[in-house]
Amino acid sequence: MAELRHSASMGARAVSSPAHRDDPTHPFAATLDAGDGGAAPARSSSRGRDRDKDPHHHRAFASALLHLTPPLRSLLSLEDPRLAYRILAVIAFLLLAGILSLSSLWSRLNAPYLCHKDGIVLRCPRVKEPPSLWENPYSSTTSWKPCAERRENGISDLPPENETSGYIFIHAEGGLNQQRIAICNAVAVAKIMNATLILPVLKQDQIWKDQTKFEDIFDVDHFIEYLKDDVRIVRDIPDWFTEKAELFTSIRRTVKNIPKYAPAQFYIDNVLPRIKEKKIMALKPFVDRLGYDNVPPQINRLRCRVNYHALKFLPEIEGMADKLAARMRNRTGSLNPYMALHLRFEKGMVGLSFCDFVGTREEKAMMATYRQKEWPRRYKNGSHLWQLALQKRKEGRCPLEPGEVAVILRAMGYPKETQIYVASGQVYGGKNRMAPLRNMFPNLVTKEELASKEELDHFRKHVTSLAALDFLVCLKSDVFVMTHGGNFAKLIIGARRYMGHRLKSIKPDKGLMSKSFGDPFMGWAAFVEDVVITHQTRTGLPEETFPNYDIWENPLTPCMCKA
Repeated sequence: MAELRHSASMGARAVSSPAHRDDPTHPFAATLDAGDGGAAPARSSSRGRDRDKDPHHHRAFASALLHLTPPLRSLLSLEDPRLAYRILAVIAFLLLAGILSLSSLWSRLNAPYLCHKDGIVLRCPRVKEPPSLWENPYSSTTSWKPCAERRENGISDLPPENETSGYIFIHAEGGLNQQRIAICNAVAVAKIMNATLILPVLKQDQIWKDQTKFEDIFDVDHFIEYLKDDVRIVRDIPDWFTEKAELFTSIRRTVKNIPKYAPAQFYIDNVLPRIKEKKIMALKPFVDRLGYDNVPPQINRLRCRVNYHALKFLPEIEGMADKLAARMRNRTGSLNPYMALHLRFEKGMVGLSFCDFVGTREEKAMMATYRQKEWPRRYKNGSHLWQLALQKRKEGRCPLEPGEVAVILRAMGYPKETQIYVASGQVYGGKNRMAPLRNMFPNLVTKEELASKEELDHFRKHVTSLAALDFLVCLKSDVFVMTHGGNFAKLIIGARRYMGHRLKSIKPDKGLMSKSFGDPFMGWAAFVEDVVITHQTRTGLPEETFPNYDIWENPLTPCMCKA
């Protein structure tokens, strides 16, 4: 971070004192009429001569001298009182300037960047730990409870299989968490159209390069059984349908052009007729193809039922995640809380953000080449990117660097001994970029450092299995901290809210933090106050919903009820 530098060497600015107005009632008012060099204007000279002849004036001057300290009486007993008064004014001015300079110097010595940088080591002042460091206040977490679970002894309103509208088939695209959202939406859409859902296929993604099937990651039996009163779900395409390849390739069996965040009515008007005609249809692409505030409340509640209750990872994944969480809490030989940090600072994320980050000239040139190759339309000739990067940083749309995260956590009160689990891909910049964070919080580990190679080998054949381990360890943590947006972070925050808001989920205000990091005159105490006040309401507490709110990050209504 360019801003994280020591600024104590900066000099203090001189501050001029305000001019005094003449007071004709003051016993020394006549001495303030004199101009520079001791020469008074002509009208002042005549008044001065009159005062010299006035015995009352001399008695007042002598009386005032008696009330002063001996050094000042000696000074004012000079033959020219006006000269003495100017000397006193100069002394007072110097004292005032000295006080202001000392105050300014102290502020600069106490500057936040903030922290003292010793080589690659970043040293920040210790902050007193607040009482709510590891959990939200109990009084703030008892007003809402989850209420999207399956109805006990509920009566199914599903029609017989031969009376449904038909079958729908989807490809759940992207990474694990994007696939999870697609599955929840698929169940909801099947309910809207009274259709039978064929178990979704987890499509191979260009980035993830993974061949994981639904049953390789999720408990299929639990999924179907838990939702049996809501939606009819079958494991495979019916045997009577002999043209199975068409669901993957033929446009005759595919519903395309479904708009993003489509309302429920769109499916009833445009998709349902085709399903009734063809009996089996594939929906693709199927990412964010169902809205939030334009569907019935019971459909949103069903999506929460799928997400928080029906979708369970396989027992071996759950068991390994429990082991990793237990090891995090027992790393020091005694029970202690741990923090999970979702650090999104991989090369792809840095490149896609089009933000500017500190680095060598060579690193910047390599990143420019990478962006030009991967996103040529956005890159153009690169001339507009600097202004764009500044604007994105002000708006809080840039990923936090590891060093910035370290300073924010220290300002919040987390001590050096904090146990931190890092869920991240390969950090851009490697060890050098991670050095400030690791030096400030040395008890920082990944799953590869917590588990043996043999323990993880079983999960390496499916990339999504490793992502599931990170997901669960973050979900079980005492404090979860995200550094940038994405489905992983919002699903974690939403699940922790649904579980009762007690567990803290910190979502840094990146826009405000960018202003603080860029302020060369902000003191450490002021920075700490800004961080604490800003994030008092950004710790996963209940939040009012609003039009187009994201149900995955904030499931307050209609998935939760007043306690």
